[in-house]
Amino acid sequence: MGRKNDPDGTKENILQVATEEFVDAGFSGARVDTIAEKTKTSKRMLYYYFGSKEGLYLAVLERAYAKIRSLESRLDLQNLEPEEAMRSLITSTFDHDDANPDFVQLVSIENIHRAEHLKNSDVLRRTNSGAIDIIAAILARGEESGAFRRKVDPVDLHQMISAACFFRVSNRHTFGAIFNRDLMDGDLKVRHRQMICDMILAYLRS
Repeated sequence: MGRKNDPDGTKENILQVATEEFVDAGFSGARVDTIAEKTKTSKRMLYYYFGSKEGLYLAVLERAYAKIRSLESRLDLQNLEPEEAMRSLITSTFDHDDANPDFVQLVSIENIHRAEHLKNSDVLRRTNSGAIDIIAAILARGEESGAFRRKVDPVDLHQMISAACFFRVSNRHTFGAIFNRDLMDGDLKVRHRQMICDMILAYLRS
């Protein structure tokens, strides 16, 4: 009864379960019937909230991206020195991807579909443009103070940070099988986090 009187709670529960289903089965393999059964709702209820399977999947993607963007906005980077702010941003991205393999899996699935769903979301475009604004502001302060000597396109830098943090999670199984190394090992995490920060900061300083 409580769920019927809590539409936001119902939607959040559906999104949580749908995330698990899309991560496990991909977009094509996921079944709305399964999601409805696990959430003790109905396909009609799911379609009422999200319109279609595609709408539900897009809502899952938007929720996943909103989580990391919200995390970035809470870092109070504008009150840190440029190098410290950049290190904090990189570390936050690293820790987010490490703790949220479902996010990495969802992004990988959407790449398989050539971003055909993501392209339809104005919400995702607006949400992710904020990440570029954050990096651009840190770069501008770093250039002004002399901490950063290299002129860098903020989208390029966002790509490099994302690539370094994303790869170790997305490719942990294949990389681990080839090189017999557990990328989730605690000591490796500490070392890789440090390496990524040091490499990017060294590039910005040069």
